[in-house]
Amino acid sequence: METLALTKEWDKTFQKSEKVCHRKVTFSNRFGILLTADLYAPKDAQGRLPAVAVSGPFGAVKEQSSGLYAQTLAERGFLTLAFDPSFTGESGGNPRYVASPDINTEDFSAAVDFLSVCDGADPDRIGILGICGWGGLALNAAAIDTRIKATVASTMYDMSRCTANGYFDSVDEDGRYEARKALNAQRTEDFRNGSYARAGGVVDPLPEDAPFFVKDYYDYYKTPRGYHPRSLNSNEGWNTTSAISFMNTKLLSYAGEIRSAVLVIHGDKAHSCYFSKDAFKLLKGENKELLLIPGAVHTDLYDRLDVIPFDRIESFFRRYLK
Repeated sequence: METLALTKEWDKTFQKSEKVCHRKVTFSNRFGILLTADLYAPKDAQGRLPAVAVSGPFGAVKEQSSGLYAQTLAERGFLTLAFDPSFTGESGGNPRYVASPDINTEDFSAAVDFLSVCDGADPDRIGILGICGWGGLALNAAAIDTRIKATVASTMYDMSRCTANGYFDSVDEDGRYEARKALNAQRTEDFRNGSYARAGGVVDPLPEDAPFFVKDYYDYYKTPRGYHPRSLNSNEGWNTTSAISFMNTKLLSYAGEIRSAVLVIHGDKAHSCYFSKDAFKLLKGENKELLLIPGAVHTDLYDRLDVIPFDRIESFFRRYLK
């Protein structure tokens, strides 16, 4: 088992709440990768609480958006766990800066493993919350892990669709073939060099003609608002070849078989809103909800406490984690 060097100081992009207790924990997934998480609990909590595991956005760390969600839900009476996915942040796994539809789905189930035996958590009242790319992974986890009683996907990306088809499904079969050629050529180069080329995080400096959503990403990841030194998006990004496995793995193949409750949340002005709308069409049952936030863009749901619908998220989890 690898040894992880964990920071001791409060190095989040948000202020520490005086209403919760916080500590770092570690646990392994079924691939043997040691994950690091922040565990948040309401102060003076008694008995076993409903628990929620949180991760995302794609390329972020637990000191950013997921930690804010987790701390805020802990203020509202939940035991919460914000974790760094495999190969990123303070979690283990080599090579670094790899994303995997299989391993990252497993990361959510590993978090459920931890909460299922954690003092203070009720193993029969466990939910998950995924932000951005981890929204799609959360739905994938809900489709396979029946211990998950409720799932929230906030400002979600379907990373398999986005990787294979590009934004707004603009890439055709020929385009995918050329992308595969480039990625596999990079594999050869990486092997020859004995290291992995990085794809780069959010573009910096920002071009004047950048799409509005790229400007929104810059405003979050590259400014004091959301910058973090361990965040991939804030710095050098994923390995270039990290995208390979997403190109032929469809995350939402079994979304229609999710029997537990799901709440899908998105800003109606977000460039990515079509991911949530289309994912919701796959879901079945009266315990599924789609909530569109008027006027909100993608990154508004990362950290804007005046936009993120925490009252609705709390009521959803209260209803289904009982």
